[in-house]
Amino acid sequence: MTKQKKAGFSSKKQKQNADPQIWGIHAVASALTNPARPKKHLYLTANAAARISEIIEHPLPKYEQCSPKDIDKQIGPAHVHQGALLITNELPTKEIEDLPGTDRIAVLDQVTDPHNVGAILRSATAFGIKSLVMTQRNSPPLSGTLAKTASGGLEHVDIIHVGNLAQALTKLGKQGYHRIGFDGAGEKTLTDLSAAPGEGIALIFGAEEKGMRRLTRDHCDDLARIEARGAFCSLNVSNAAAIAFHHFQI
Repeated sequence: MTKQKKAGFSSKKQKQNADPQIWGIHAVASALTNPARPKKHLYLTANAAARISEIIEHPLPKYEQCSPKDIDKQIGPAHVHQGALLITNELPTKEIEDLPGTDRIAVLDQVTDPHNVGAILRSATAFGIKSLVMTQRNSPPLSGTLAKTASGGLEHVDIIHVGNLAQALTKLGKQGYHRIGFDGAGEKTLTDLSAAPGEGIALIFGAEEKGMRRLTRDHCDDLARIEARGAFCSLNVSNAAAIAFHHFQI
């Protein structure tokens, strides 16, 4: 285990704060094992270093040992960082044209809550969703709270940012994706839908409260609803996504 003891953070703090930050044991461990993830500065408490070393099953890269309060000063005391902080750069993003047209992908229409997007990424990793399409605007940063909530999922799902979601959905349709939008008033239920062998499926979810925008709905091949029989008739977007991912997993 390689380490460099240091009594706090360097004078580069202001510059580092402008860079993407990943915190939390599992999020940092997954980032460290991702060869495509840039690793600029790694800060760990002694306990976090021991836990991450067990997870990744090989020696840690060079890091600076610090206290929990040091990390609090860097990212704020409200975040549950578990003694692990990685300063990084964002992963390279893919383009719609890079998709094969035969896999499972998710599309988010202006889902802005980083907790929801992080939870969606975690479920996407569990159920084999290969890519996540999001708008360049009205989407949360791919770091911090989102990465912590994703619990490593950010390292396993390709992210595609698009300027115009309607145009992106048109491209997905031309590439062979069956575009299924989820809406409480959808004509079909989830159980009405299935995938043909080799068929690409794009699962589309709208923002909390607002749902999908009209143009997004217009570019769906099917609108589906997830039936709920309990006291609540609607689901959080991350819960709805998890159910849909499970239904369509390969």
